[in-house]
Parts: sequence; C-alpha cells; structure tokens
Amino acid sequence: MQNDVIVVGGSYAGMAAALQLLRARRRVLVIDAGLRRNRFASHSHGFLGQDGVNPAEIAAKARAQLSAYPTLTWIDGHAEAAAGSKDAFTVTMADGARQEGRRLLFAVGVTDRLPEIDGVAERWGRSIFHCPYCHGYELDRGRIGVIATGPMSVHQAQLIPEWGEVTFFTNGAVTLDAAASGDLKARGVTIEDTPITRIEGHADVLLADGRSLSFAGLFTASRNAPATPIAASLGCEIEETPVGTQIRTDAAKETTVPGAFACGDAARTPHSVSLAVGDGAWAGAQLHRSLVF
Repeated sequence: MQNDVIVVGGSYAGMAAALQLLRARRRVLVIDAGLRRNRFASHSHGFLGQDGVNPAEIAAKARAQLSAYPTLTWIDGHAEAAAGSKDAFTVTMADGARQEGRRLLFAVGVTDRLPEIDGVAERWGRSIFHCPYCHGYELDRGRIGVIATGPMSVHQAQLIPEWGEVTFFTNGAVTLDAAASGDLKARGVTIEDTPITRIEGHADVLLADGRSLSFAGLFTASRNAPATPIAASLGCEIEETPVGTQIRTDAAKETTVPGAFACGDAARTPHSVSLAVGDGAWAGAQLHRSLVF
C-alpha cells in the first residue's frame, strides 16, 4: 500500500510533522534509525512544558502518542536511498526493502563535527555544549570556557558572558582583530591564545604550556551536516550555512525536488528541540496542503 508521506527520521521534528499528518488522517510511514542528536544529554531545557526532562523520555512519550493513530506505520531501521518524483517516491532500506510514498519528508537531523581535541567527544552533551539557552543556566554563573572553531565562535564568546565568567580559547582557529578583541574584553571575556592539549575531568582544559584551567562547563560551535546523504541522493540541493551545511528548503519546507520536504536541524539554523518541533509542525501542515491542492 502506498503511503501518503514517508518521514525519514523519527526524532522531534519528524514526529511533530507526522502528528499533523496523522491528525489529517493521512497514511504516514516513519523510518527511524534511533540516533537522536541529543542522545548524549541527560536533560533537555528551554522546551516549554518539558524543561529539565530527559530527552529520551520526551521522545518516547511522543512516539507513544503517535502510535495511538491507526494510520501510522513505524519502522526502526536505516533508509539508504531515495528515488522517484512527486506522487511516486521510493525509499530503499538497508535490508533492501522498498517503501513507496506520494511525498517525502527528510527529518534526518545532523552530525556534529567537533574540534579535534582529546576529551571533547567523550564530554559532548555532558559538560561540553553548543547552546547556552539549553545548558547555560545550570552552570550557575560559574566559570565557562568557549573553544573556538572558526569566526562564528566570536559571536558565541560575545553572548555567553550572560551565563558566567568566560574564557575564550582561540586555539589557532580564529585570529582576533583589534575591534573583536576590544569588544570581548569590554564584556569581561578573558582571551587565551595558548593551544589546548586535551580536556580532562569534568571540564578541565589542559594547555600546551602545562597550565590546567577548570570550568563549570565548556561551549564550542560544532560544524554540522545532514546526518545522512539520502536527501542529496534524491537530488535535493545542499546549501552552506555559517555552521556547516543543510538541505535547502523554501518557506513551505519543500526542497528543490518537488514533493520532497525537509525540516528540523537538517534544514534550518539555529538548532534546539523547541525549534525542531516548531519546524516539524509547520512542515507537516505544508505537506498536507501539498496533498490537497
């Protein structure tokens, strides 16, 4: 049986979109690989009504609510490729199975390319973060380190003093001109140019000159890309952003391939659970309209 919509990605954006479609009594297939971007975090913040809740609990509750709708089909698995055109799309699974749908929605999320510093990956989502609105409050105005990855890190270092006393580690990733340096110092930011050797303990930064600086938490701007190339395999255009790449969409969340849509972190910046849910809800409504008009 052909689905009205195949949603590739069953995290927050994908489920928010699916909910709108299910409530319109459309046949929806969700294919989910089970790799939520925030799976390393123990608490989600800044999401109205769910502040401080374990993100796995939020996702599980959402899936249970979707499962109450009889027109939902859910597959736990990997979607490998997409082909076809509007009203006749095919998604091929890792096991070779083929799924058919009139519309596609890519809600695949993103991968985070982290600074190549020993100890960063192990602490990602635990004591090293990307979003101060999600994790800054819990640092209780303690000492905060910002690790540069490029020019956008200057903006991060300018913003984060709202949450604590900041040290900005340029780490060879950015060269500050006089204006940027003066602005940061005016905000009370300490600029540290000594390269970082590794991260230890909770959030202890070991420098090349032997010093070790301890922090309540660290922030860094990861570089992002869609978590899977499936949208590109269909021919969807991928665009550059200040923080990486994303799937290009129009105001209705449709990609450059007619009938294929995208939402969530893979198709917008900035990123948070709240923004992903809102983006998914809008995409779901626009997908429904595309089936009607």
